[in-house]
Amino acid sequence: MSSPSDLPDPTDLPDPTDLPDLPDLIGHLPRPDPTGHLPRSGPADACRTVRGHGELDLTTMAPLADALHRARAGSGRLRIVVDLSAVTFADGSLLGPLCEAWEDCRARHGWARVVYTASATALVLRAGGLAARFPRYACARDAWRGTVSGPAPLSRPEPRGAA
Repeated sequence: MSSPSDLPDPTDLPDPTDLPDLPDLIGHLPRPDPTGHLPRSGPADACRTVRGHGELDLTTMAPLADALHRARAGSGRLRIVVDLSAVTFADGSLLGPLCEAWEDCRARHGWARVVYTASATALVLRAGGLAARFPRYACARDAWRGTVSGPAPLSRPEPRGAA
């Protein structure tokens, strides 16, 4: 049993509002050394960020899926922020890689959180029954902090003949 003197002084702990910048790891992940171990140091230990952009569908999803796979390399606790704020369109091909990342992170006592603002992304998650698993975060810093932004507004098409 720890005595109070064994516990860290709360004044020595880092300020939770002074978080490190989250690295953009898509295409910039460290490569394993010859023994197959992934170098691990710095802020990437705490959280890895993968960013998607443009249209994500069956023909364009491979780079993001690959980046998500590479972000999960190594061992230990894993936290991933998937920043989809620059995604203009997404279809159901997004769901498989997101769920794989989520399951791997959970198995490693971490989390995977998704940043999105587009109603199309919200609709895909909702249609796939994953809106509760992937609540909306407005930015990577909010995702890091766990500050959920609430559901993204789902835009509805204008009725025909509306001015």
